[in-house]
Amino acid sequence: MTSLPNDPFLAAARGQQAIHTPVWFMRQAGRSLPEYKALRGEGSILDAIKKPELAAEFTLQPVRRHNVDAAVLYSDIVVPAHAVGFGIDVAPGTGPVAASPFRSSNDLARLRPLHHEDIEYVTDTVLALVKELKVPLLAFAGAPFTVASYLIEGRPSRTYQNTKRLMREDEVLWHEIMEHLSQHSVEFISAQISAGAEAFQLFDSWAGALSRSDYDTYVKPHSTSVFSQLAERHPGVAGIHYGIGCDHLLESMNSVGNAIIGLDWRTTIRNARTRLGADTVVQGNLDPALVLAGSSIALAGAETVLADNAGHPGHIFNLGHGVQPDTDPSVLTDIVAYVHEKTKK
Repeated sequence: MTSLPNDPFLAAARGQQAIHTPVWFMRQAGRSLPEYKALRGEGSILDAIKKPELAAEFTLQPVRRHNVDAAVLYSDIVVPAHAVGFGIDVAPGTGPVAASPFRSSNDLARLRPLHHEDIEYVTDTVLALVKELKVPLLAFAGAPFTVASYLIEGRPSRTYQNTKRLMREDEVLWHEIMEHLSQHSVEFISAQISAGAEAFQLFDSWAGALSRSDYDTYVKPHSTSVFSQLAERHPGVAGIHYGIGCDHLLESMNSVGNAIIGLDWRTTIRNARTRLGADTVVQGNLDPALVLAGSSIALAGAETVLADNAGHPGHIFNLGHGVQPDTDPSVLTDIVAYVHEKTKK
């Protein structure tokens, strides 16, 4: 564990001046790296996550290759639901798949509380990592709504019609589901922090599918609970709140707690700070499609992001969404070097 007062990531997370703008990438661990593909093999990502030595190696690979300023644990947002026996897996090429999706109050029994012993393989991975890392390790979890959407839809969705239908037809059941999943998020992140992670990100990837009114009524109270409980358990540990397509929810997401706001490429940093406050710490927000176009175009995009931030100390450079599987990893390395050089103090 670093705990260095001049660490670039931790400084920027506090809104303080860093030696350079820190960089990490969502989904930096895996997928695009040849060294990952050489070790990964076939089958579910959940099988690899259960092997601490392998999961630690996958977490370390992008740090070694790209010189990023933070590691993010090799894991998945459905690990807690899988660990308590809900019956969900991650199908290669598809994503999270539940053989029997959540449909009624009877299914609440499949969402028992998450306990430390359910995820010892995760904490073992974190303990191994903090012995080796010279940069902060980020914990993460799925936000209650995004995890609920997978459990209810049974697979990735474009419409979330089953989720929205249950939300409106049975509000009592909906809030019960969200309370169970909030407990999972808190316990999962807390276990990682207790083992040595120094910051965290809560992924509400699909919250953008909701209207602001529905978000405020059915989602915001539970995300607020997650951030509040984590702040009480782990004072001073920075949290990032991220969703894609959430420009219309920005003010609501910002109000759930004292969190760094993760932006996708649709919202400019300047606009976000105009709306949320000049001192808002933000993360983002290069369009991952630009990375697919090669270094020249990607670096031009990175320059635009940096110009948009206008030298504000509270900026963590990232993509606006995860690294795509067919990304050339050398382009990511070039982005890190460019941002470091362009912003060094």
